[in-house]
Amino acid sequence: MRTDAFALRHLGPRETDLNHMFKTIGVDSLDQLIFETIPDDIRLKNDLNLEAPMTEYEYLNHIQELGRKNKVFKSYIGLGYHPAIVPAVIQRNIFENPGWYTAYTPYQAEIAQGRLEAILNFQTTVIELTGMEIANASLLDEGTAAAEAMALLLDVRSRDQKKNNVNKFFVSEEILPQTLSVLQTRATPFGIELVVGNHETFDFSSDYFGAILQYPGKYGQVYDYAGFIAKAKTNEIKVAVAADILSLVKLTPPGEMGADVVVGTTQRFGIPMGYGGPHAGYFATKEEYKRSMPGRIIGVSIDANGNRALRMALGTREQHIKREKATSNICTAQVLLAVMAGMYAVYHGPKGLQYIADKVHASATTIAEALNKLGIYQTNSAFFDTILVKADANKVKAIAEKNEVNFFYPDAETVSISFNETTSVNDINQIIAIFAEATGKEKITISQLANEVMVPENLVRKSTFLQHDVFNNHHSESQLMRYIKKLERKDLSLNHSMISLGSCTMKLNAAAEMLPLSMANWNSIHPFAPVEQAEGYITMLKKLEQQLNVVTGFTGTTLQPNSGAQGEYAGLMAIRAYHQSRGDNHRTVCLIPSSAHGTNPASAAMAGMDIIVTKTTPEGNIDVEDLRARAIEFKDKLSCLMVTYPSTHGVFESSIIEITNIIHENGGLVYMDGANMNAQVGLTNPATIGADVCHLNLHKTFAIPHGGGGPGVGPICVNDKLVPFLPTNPVVKVGGDKAITAISSAPYGSALVCLISYGYICMLGAEGLTNATKYAILNANYMKARLQEHYPVLYSGEMGRAAHEMILDCRAFEDNGIKVTDIAKRLMDYGFHAPTVSFPVAGTLMIEPTESEDLAELDRFCDALISIRKEITASSKEDTQNILKNAPHTLAMVTADEWIYPYTREQAAFPLAYITENKFWPTVRRVDEAYGDRNLVCSCAPIEAYM
Repeated sequence: MRTDAFALRHLGPRETDLNHMFKTIGVDSLDQLIFETIPDDIRLKNDLNLEAPMTEYEYLNHIQELGRKNKVFKSYIGLGYHPAIVPAVIQRNIFENPGWYTAYTPYQAEIAQGRLEAILNFQTTVIELTGMEIANASLLDEGTAAAEAMALLLDVRSRDQKKNNVNKFFVSEEILPQTLSVLQTRATPFGIELVVGNHETFDFSSDYFGAILQYPGKYGQVYDYAGFIAKAKTNEIKVAVAADILSLVKLTPPGEMGADVVVGTTQRFGIPMGYGGPHAGYFATKEEYKRSMPGRIIGVSIDANGNRALRMALGTREQHIKREKATSNICTAQVLLAVMAGMYAVYHGPKGLQYIADKVHASATTIAEALNKLGIYQTNSAFFDTILVKADANKVKAIAEKNEVNFFYPDAETVSISFNETTSVNDINQIIAIFAEATGKEKITISQLANEVMVPENLVRKSTFLQHDVFNNHHSESQLMRYIKKLERKDLSLNHSMISLGSCTMKLNAAAEMLPLSMANWNSIHPFAPVEQAEGYITMLKKLEQQLNVVTGFTGTTLQPNSGAQGEYAGLMAIRAYHQSRGDNHRTVCLIPSSAHGTNPASAAMAGMDIIVTKTTPEGNIDVEDLRARAIEFKDKLSCLMVTYPSTHGVFESSIIEITNIIHENGGLVYMDGANMNAQVGLTNPATIGADVCHLNLHKTFAIPHGGGGPGVGPICVNDKLVPFLPTNPVVKVGGDKAITAISSAPYGSALVCLISYGYICMLGAEGLTNATKYAILNANYMKARLQEHYPVLYSGEMGRAAHEMILDCRAFEDNGIKVTDIAKRLMDYGFHAPTVSFPVAGTLMIEPTESEDLAELDRFCDALISIRKEITASSKEDTQNILKNAPHTLAMVTADEWIYPYTREQAAFPLAYITENKFWPTVRRVDEAYGDRNLVCSCAPIEAYM
């Protein structure tokens, strides 16, 4: 047994388990199972061309050595990214804690109360600092949040504006350059005309439906926008403001100026820069727009006993439910980062945040005063953290970089300097010395920060914020550590038991893959630092792109999209650009099978495509003849097909090459949704099946953890046709030679967590990656064999096999009065998170065990479902007090003096022997979803405040 082989640690089943598993499935070998699962005509003939696998020890040495090629300079670049101090108590207890980073999106609220409370804290922080009424649980970054604001304002136009097709959107020239690029990308397919200009000379014409302003401006100038917003309102123009979250501690909130939407990033609330991400974007708006708001909202509700319970609110407005009628395709949020940012606010509280904001502002005013004495003049009349000075940029740059300092240089005569919470008096003296040398003046030394305030009195914040107890009771490390632990104990994560979510691939997030994220030479680089300072990053990212090219069979990759849905959108926008480059502007029809993920039609709608839904056969496969008929019918307008492979039904469809040929014969391209890539790696690939582009969920197949609902990374891999159209960035050039504008803010998206996937591939190598796929298929078929006599399996391949997941049909149990939701809640009593509920078919469970679950864990889960099946048989429609309807059972319920149920306490809480050794207690009873939507509360304020 090679104990230094990473594959041994990653793969669950042991060599000694295999014969038992083969016998249960009814095969003689793993090769026979794979032959019976994957059509032979799409099998790869050669092994993946990847380097030999590294051991964990070799990889960690390699990544440290590579990290030393990154140069960590003092960063004063700004433009939305700032060095931040991650409090050690948050780094150790959340960022580096699998109890937080391996949790899944809180769809099962009863076993997610901890992270739901943490996100509620985040939402409260955003609401109170922005002065708005409602905020969501985070978005991907500031640029995409601004694009979502534009889309919301388009959606909430007045009836007359919609009738008259009012389509102009004003963008202040003060907007961050990367935000402008993302707005340009999103505006194009929507037919929105962006007009960039000076907000002080804007004409407020009735041709405009909305506007966006930057607060403070991109180079630090603080404007009073109250007059602009008031005038816009009288002209039926709604206004979004992109605001620096820390500045809102010091400055009048945009909500108090009358803004309709406020967006930004919470990166400087204790999140490392990480060469661009991941960081939690924020989005706040008015309550009247809640049903148009993108992303997830955490709301307060009650449980079956009437006790306070949290859950995701207003689910029906989400894109995957609205499908092609969606106004957003946002799916993944940035929950782990939002939890950290919210906890940063909890730890520091209002007084601590005030201290930090004051110190940052004082750093800026102190430098401005000192440089003034050197004859270097600062041009911002009001500022928070950023000054703009007139100097010889080339001369300053040369001296600054010699001293390992980065400023931003808007032009040859201007230097922009942004200060942050890490800035010390010594740093300030270093900056003064750099400018003194550049001008040949004698340097001035300062010993303390100035007290001058460079914000007009009318823009100084007067309103209080974060007065709730949670932001005022946890300021010692002991207090915060215990609060974090209290919340963690309420949540079921992968460090407790398997999470078998079909289509979500909750696999091992190995510690060796995660460790580099805490290394300063990886997490402290600004995304707009000169590329020669990021040699380690560029090497790693380019290598990862090559590895993903090998895995997919394609020739180009962009890592920029920072979620799977963003990847879908990027792929479709590349297809759109390809057709337009050939003069085929009329090719706008996108064919989507009815079984597709809800994000598929939502993303196609975002890309301005006309969606035609094609039929599915009773066996759950694409109806090839209906697809052919549709492709021929729309051949002059056909843009693409979106197809998930293996299918959303967990089957490798044997007609896939015929399907892709039909599309190509009729002038379209094929987009493959990579959600189920965990069943392909090393055995087949998107290029082989005939796709032109695919996205990959690095937070699924390639081991980035789900983080309780994000971060996600959704790169796209493309063939030669589409390489020229890969997206760029306005500050750091990336992408193809005919690149589309940016998909997200940073050049490489969430670059920091790409280290995880890089490590996963480096340590597994070709054989390990291929075996991971084989074992994922093995585990799924073992569970299928054990469960199929108790639960009907809805779909199978032609030889009766599942791919990496299967769907259990629970609809017949309604004859016993039991719905699939009851099974999901009862699984909590057995210590498990439910599989995916009612997707892609209502009334079903979709199970995906992944390769990293061992035989004992698979058996425990199967035993739980088989035990529940017996409980279903014992239930009836008349018996509304049965064990499934009352699930989950809390500790308070089981230990109460009174027990009024027709089953024992032991049956409720300890139905199988294994549970006694490792009992997980849900902290609330079943949550009342409808109550929470009727009485929407999305912040920490007591319920009485909303009544």
